[in-house]
Amino acid sequence: MNLKLNSEFGKLKAVITHRPGKEIERLTPYNTSELLFEDVPYLEGMQQEHDEFRKLIREAVGARVYRLHDLLTEILLDSKLKISIFDRLFSLQGSQGLLEDFLARYSTAECASILIAGIKTKELKKKLNSRFIHDLEDEKYLINPSPNLYFMRDPAAIVQAGVICSHMKFSGRQGESVLLKHIFENHPDFRQSFSPVYPHKTMEPEIPTIEGGDVIVLSQNALAIGCSERTDKRAIELVARQVIKNSGVERVYQVDLPPKRNFMHLDTVFTIIDENLIVTFSEAMNSVLQTCVYRQDDFDEQGEVLLHKECVNESIISVLKKEIPYLEIVETGAGNPDFSSREQWYDGANVFAVSPRRVISYDRNKFTNRALKEAGVEVIETSSSELSRGLGGPRCMTMPLWRMELNNGSC
Repeated sequence: MNLKLNSEFGKLKAVITHRPGKEIERLTPYNTSELLFEDVPYLEGMQQEHDEFRKLIREAVGARVYRLHDLLTEILLDSKLKISIFDRLFSLQGSQGLLEDFLARYSTAECASILIAGIKTKELKKKLNSRFIHDLEDEKYLINPSPNLYFMRDPAAIVQAGVICSHMKFSGRQGESVLLKHIFENHPDFRQSFSPVYPHKTMEPEIPTIEGGDVIVLSQNALAIGCSERTDKRAIELVARQVIKNSGVERVYQVDLPPKRNFMHLDTVFTIIDENLIVTFSEAMNSVLQTCVYRQDDFDEQGEVLLHKECVNESIISVLKKEIPYLEIVETGAGNPDFSSREQWYDGANVFAVSPRRVISYDRNKFTNRALKEAGVEVIETSSSELSRGLGGPRCMTMPLWRMELNNGSC
């Protein structure tokens, strides 16, 4: 498997998803803001909907659907790696003395679950009789939960040059990208083809933030990255330098997004579902009035790419029309402002392309889905009462690893 992607719509061959688990039950009405949720979802309902979603992906194109928990369990079978990961996590809490007893009491699969769902002191006290835990506060998290992890798009992004390992904006999500990096570096299915684009060791400890939902592959030669609340323009420049140097990419667009919750990432504003077809939230697309493009200017004495940056005061739609010939646009809510804003709140523009003009979309976005069908798109609807409460759509819930180009080459 070659962890590089040249399109957003080529036939899907492999993808990572995460079935929501105990981490969702860590949400309460009092910590939703801290954990970046607007609501408290019903876990069993989420799991039923997510099972349906994964089944639809497999049935639609026969893609291999990796489950995050399985991947974590498989890499933790390496005892040295397991010790290293948990030693670091307990060290962050000043609880290194727990490590030996902890690893003796929990199975490898349980350890994988704990990395996702977190663990409180009181939960450990039921299993361990350790002097290192006696005086710790019962409600203290020794490992923090990651309830946003079912939005697999954000912890990493695979682009033309390899893998962008995200550096997440908020502390409640920063552990997610660490887990994905461990998987790519250590799992036998990925480690041989893992080519990291970002970050570089020389950046530490000040790494500019970037999240996968802001990254959209426009074509083999162009990449778009949203400059949003969660992605820093410095990260965009660093990524641009690497992808232009190490792939066929000639242009990297920086798209400035309004700092609004429903414009959280670039993929909440538009997604590409065929070589000349996009689905958009028009209010946001027309309000993005500055877009910058990075191109190669020259090389410095060390052989590093020097960039030329040009900013234009026009909407992203105008830019996309120049980048994508004969561009066709489907608007959320079929262009009706009332329907559009309502369906955008539940990610009407965030559909997931499994192949050209074939998408999975939330069933609740009925006007958007109708407009897609009228444009000749096959829309596979998936249940969404609970999954949508986290404010992320079908694209958000997937991390594509491998797609096929229309000419049947690897993508």
